[in-house]
Amino acid sequence: MIETKGPVHRPGDDEYDARRTGYNLALDHRPALVVSAADTADVIAAVRYAAEHGLAVAVRATGHGISVPTDGQLVIDTAALDEVTVDPAARTATVGAGVRWRQVIDAAAPHGLAPLSGSNPDVGAVGYTLGGGVGLLGRRHGFAADHVRRLEVVTADGRLLETGPGTEPDLFWALRGGKDNFGIVTAMEIDLVPCTVLYGGGLYYPAESAAAALHGWAEWSRTVPEELATAAQLIRYPDLDAVPEPIRGRYAVVLRVAWSGPAEQGEEWVRPLRAFGTPLLDTVRELPFTEAGTIHHEPPFAHPAYDRNTALREFTGATADAVLELAGPDADSPLIVELRLQGGAYSREPAVPNAVGGRDAGYLAFSTSMIGPVALDGLRTAHAALHERLRPWSTGGGFANFFGLDDADPAVVRTAYPEPVHRRLTELKAVYDPGNLFRLNFNIPPAG
Repeated sequence: MIETKGPVHRPGDDEYDARRTGYNLALDHRPALVVSAADTADVIAAVRYAAEHGLAVAVRATGHGISVPTDGQLVIDTAALDEVTVDPAARTATVGAGVRWRQVIDAAAPHGLAPLSGSNPDVGAVGYTLGGGVGLLGRRHGFAADHVRRLEVVTADGRLLETGPGTEPDLFWALRGGKDNFGIVTAMEIDLVPCTVLYGGGLYYPAESAAAALHGWAEWSRTVPEELATAAQLIRYPDLDAVPEPIRGRYAVVLRVAWSGPAEQGEEWVRPLRAFGTPLLDTVRELPFTEAGTIHHEPPFAHPAYDRNTALREFTGATADAVLELAGPDADSPLIVELRLQGGAYSREPAVPNAVGGRDAGYLAFSTSMIGPVALDGLRTAHAALHERLRPWSTGGGFANFFGLDDADPAVVRTAYPEPVHRRLTELKAVYDPGNLFRLNFNIPPAG
């Protein structure tokens, strides 16, 4: 019998369904146990129990991270570990395993500071950071993982370790980029950066302006400074009341921007994007960082989805043509495609090296679809065709935080890392998790 302060949920219990569900409803998880950890001691007890009883371990905070079936195994729910502490003098935040980025953003804002959070403030801060972390301030400051000062982690043998540049440095290196393969991080200390306001939003161009908008964005994006994060999305919006009327039921190419410098300079940089026709909707404005999530306005609700991603060296006019051919307004495609500009500080090695891959990417190509209107096999075919078409511009890699249902194969996972980095990760996995207890993830198996 497992002894914890927090409740343990089994099939048939009242809270079992709520605690087992991930953000991606394409997987109907049926774990043997879900441990809702009340504190770090509960995490330790759950890991030790799993090891003693031959159960693999998955971790769930907000539900965004579980993309591999957990049937018959043990899930540790860390949602209750949700404390945030900000040190404004040191410009740091200490963040618990269950914290969402929105909590960190709100805690840092009164001090004129912001975290290197992602486009969706409802995502868990720890899981996002361990996978690298591509966000609105990243081209200026780097991956979120580049700004981690300290991690507390429960390893496969049930020990609580504090890791940092001078303490368990090998494990510290592996955790920052290796996701949840090396233990369960219960708390992290991260840098905050000065930022209170963004000049950002989206320009929503209609189908007739799609080619001009995407080609124009491709050319313009090669010229912008590091203070500017930007993405282009090709999407057919559903005809639902929740969608703003100007874009409801319509196809659009959305050009998104987030400028973290002076607003008047942001206006100058964004001006060329207004030359591609008359947008259906223009939400670009000066906004507090606490409203940064409105720029991408990603779905806050769980849904069944199929995702793929490819890291691109460049995004040329020919690349834009390829994307429009397979996901443009005339393609009758189920794909939602987003191209994110990388480069800038993403391409530079951090002061304290880590295992994050993708530093050679100029762009990230991400595709997603809702499962249901189109069957899964049809979505697989559509996504595979797009990413095969993008192969001439690919680095050969992908981003770990953007993997989807079909990416759990270790051969796919290794594409997220340069070969020497992946080899070292497998060697460290053999040290810290030789039995591969933490394998219900995008797994890095132990060497040998």
